[in-house]
Amino acid sequence: MIDIRGAFLKIATWNVNSIRVRLSHVLAWLEKEKPDVLCLQELKCEAPDFPWEAFRAVGYHAHVAGQKTYNGVALVSLQPGVDEVIGLPQWEDPQRRVIAATFGDVRVISVYCPNGESLSSEKYVYKLAWFDALHDYLQDSLVRYPCLLVAGDYNIAPEDRDIHDPAAWAGEVLCSPPEREKFQALEALGLVDCFRQFPQEERSFSWWHYRVNAFKRNLGLRIDHLLASQRLGATLRSCTIDRDPRGWERPSDHTPVWATFEAAPVPYSGAEPKSLSSPRA
Repeated sequence: MIDIRGAFLKIATWNVNSIRVRLSHVLAWLEKEKPDVLCLQELKCEAPDFPWEAFRAVGYHAHVAGQKTYNGVALVSLQPGVDEVIGLPQWEDPQRRVIAATFGDVRVISVYCPNGESLSSEKYVYKLAWFDALHDYLQDSLVRYPCLLVAGDYNIAPEDRDIHDPAAWAGEVLCSPPEREKFQALEALGLVDCFRQFPQEERSFSWWHYRVNAFKRNLGLRIDHLLASQRLGATLRSCTIDRDPRGWERPSDHTPVWATFEAAPVPYSGAEPKSLSSPRA
């Protein structure tokens, strides 16, 4: 496993909704929580405009897949990763939504999944197709990287308990049955939703709209997830939504979610998932 300071590996995810606007928030959170790896989404800047020096100054390395104005993902880490891959292999797409790197024995993938806009939108069709491509990519990745974590903004609330008002959201984008089926297909690969492996408070959410005073009223959705492979999941010790940054001045509409794993994985006796296609670069 990755060489870390203590007995646990801490990995977090946060859709920051513009890294340049939220830079002070991210740096403050890193100083407080000191994750080994932080997966970022919605950078909204190209790689040359990413605040590299600010992260170096606080002891963090970065792998960045940037895009002007929209999207953009990164992996920020105490130690540099290796074998960086940007995007979904065999899926030609100018949108920067996926970046992966290996830290010790752990493959970490930061994902910013499509929103879908509405069920009648072409963006919804794109979202469903994109999740199929993600599924195939993760299926192959699980064969190559038994210790795998896929963290980010999935833009899917997997269950009704992940929604503040299930009746109002029934059938809507982020909560529609086809979207949930795509999420379940990822779990069927052997990936586990880290947050749901522990008792959690009711109405636990990771995103709240900027309007209608949604955060103070806790009118949110849980759409930011950490999915771990069976082998890595066997070492999972906690998973938490940190609500505090959502209450800061000029916050992102998302808040960080993090999980801790034992520094050395326990023996794994289960069969590894089988690949339906040849391994990809």
